[in-house]
Amino acid sequence: MALSKRQEPRTRRAWLVITIAFGCQLAAHVAWFVQSHILYTTGYPSTADYCLLIFSPLMFAGLLMLPGRLRRRRDRQKLALDALIVGAGGFIAIWYLLLGPILNAPGLSTWQRSFTAALPIGDLLLVLAMSTAMLRHPQSDTPAPIRLLAGSIALTVTADVSYSWIQLNGGFTGGSWPDLLWLAGCFLLVLAADQQYRRPRHPAPRRRDRNAVFLFPYAASIGAYLLLAVQSARLPLNPYGGMILGSAVLTLLVMARQWHALRDNREMAVTDGLTGLANRILVAERLDHLAGQAIRPGRHTALLLIDLDRFKPINDTFGHEAGDAVLVAAADAMRGVIQHGDLAGRLGGDEFAVLLQRLPSREAAGSAAMRLLEALRMPVVFGEHVLMVEASIGVAIHDDPNASGETLLQQADTALYAAKRAGRARFEYYSDVMDTKAREAELRRAVAHDELVVYFQPIVALGTGDLRAFEALVRWNHPVRGLVGPGDFIDLAEETGAVVPLGAWVLRAACREATGWRDGFPPDRLTLEITESVVLQPDPLTISRLEALRDLGIQLAVDDFGTGYSAVSYLRRLPVTVLKIDRSFVTGIADDPEARSVCEAVVHLGGAFKMNVVAEGIETADQATALIDMGCEIGQGFYFHHPLPPREATTLVGRRFAAVD
Repeated sequence: MALSKRQEPRTRRAWLVITIAFGCQLAAHVAWFVQSHILYTTGYPSTADYCLLIFSPLMFAGLLMLPGRLRRRRDRQKLALDALIVGAGGFIAIWYLLLGPILNAPGLSTWQRSFTAALPIGDLLLVLAMSTAMLRHPQSDTPAPIRLLAGSIALTVTADVSYSWIQLNGGFTGGSWPDLLWLAGCFLLVLAADQQYRRPRHPAPRRRDRNAVFLFPYAASIGAYLLLAVQSARLPLNPYGGMILGSAVLTLLVMARQWHALRDNREMAVTDGLTGLANRILVAERLDHLAGQAIRPGRHTALLLIDLDRFKPINDTFGHEAGDAVLVAAADAMRGVIQHGDLAGRLGGDEFAVLLQRLPSREAAGSAAMRLLEALRMPVVFGEHVLMVEASIGVAIHDDPNASGETLLQQADTALYAAKRAGRARFEYYSDVMDTKAREAELRRAVAHDELVVYFQPIVALGTGDLRAFEALVRWNHPVRGLVGPGDFIDLAEETGAVVPLGAWVLRAACREATGWRDGFPPDRLTLEITESVVLQPDPLTISRLEALRDLGIQLAVDDFGTGYSAVSYLRRLPVTVLKIDRSFVTGIADDPEARSVCEAVVHLGGAFKMNVVAEGIETADQATALIDMGCEIGQGFYFHHPLPPREATTLVGRRFAAVD
């Protein structure tokens, strides 16, 4: 373990020293066995005693070298005080049991007396170092290796103290019960090393509300006073009895007062001052704690992220006092809905979180969300005004054992904004489909793994129906969802930038397919469509690149013209040769005079710029006739052809060329 590359260098160095210390203890046990069962010698101090004496300072150094999580100077000072309190309590116990009797024991040489006293002093150092190592983790679960080390040191110290006490009262012989304690301590030390080897290099901290380690200083103080009470029973009641009793009671009262002060400070640190709910710190701690728990059937955990709808206008119109009144009322409504053991907190502003535990099913989280929506759909009286409040809720279920508390919060936030986009005053469950980053990664993988397929929609002469061209349309052959249309992922691609590799893939695939229709594929047979965003921002670099494409013979078309905020003047600056009329202009032209007039104006606009006009979305014969009357000669739509897979498009091209030949 000490040489494992999985651990940080500081951890490896600490465990190397601990391993050497363990070797000294193992050598002590071997020496005792040889001394007692082979050589039959009883000298004191023996080789085993010297090995055991070396064990203590080495283990002391190794324990202090273990890394902790305290960084602030104030934390380090508190750690030192707590460790010294534990050490002082341990010193009183060891003085009472060993050091005092050793100084007064008859028949010991100066060396034997010093050596016998050195063993418990070494144990005192171990207690001090072990308490320091454990107290370095006051705001998280103490790591399993540290806990096992603490158990090993506790057994070892108990065995050492027992051994020294037996030596003072008749002499120690091998095979006594302290040997069992030493053996158990060695076993726990091996387990600690195994746990450290299995531990990740950078484990995620698991925050908890309580940690029993902080009780060490109090336990040490109480233990010291108990020993003092036992010893003082032999002293005269006057004056020592009353003074000792008063000192003990005074210390206990100070400890109780400090305990309440710590609880008050803790409560203030994790409570929202306005609403009295938990604040972001406590919510994060509870989330991390629950995220680390095993997922069990019938005991689900859910996070509900709540955001008040249209809260900002209340603040802006009626002032922050009105906003505070709404927040307090919302907090009271949440208290009336959640059950014992659940947690409601305010994360900031008008955003709240509710953590539900021990739910019988996923659907129970939705039921709780509905109750919260009803409770938050309330009027709030502020002076002469009645303020109406509603909320949107995002629900994230803890069903991934690897998800952290922060991950759950992000999932609930994603679901919350999905609820707002869907119309507000509702709740939505989180799903992977909502996760923009996950969907982007999935889309990019689809491009890389050729999960996309190109369909071809024929463009025809409106008068005869003859094939003039094809528009390449992308589809996603999703391994789970089947064939997915562009409406489900194009917006995501444009939003995340994945449209660049996607567009390049479609262009290559469409051109590769087209080369199989006829020998050769000259540039003048390719038309590239550009969006209105390019038309609105025709910077010199864009214009020069489009002109370079035109010079190669490639045709350029403005797609979906008129659906945005097209600047007509920019059409004169761009080398565009084709104007595609969006389907929204075509719908209704057969029976709506106004729609017909608008569409006809767009057709004439294309003619004025000497562009070929292509109408999209033609679904009826009347629409085709109306377009012909306007002067539009080319179009596409379901009336003529649906988008075709590559094989059917190839067949259609073959029939077209066969008819020509």
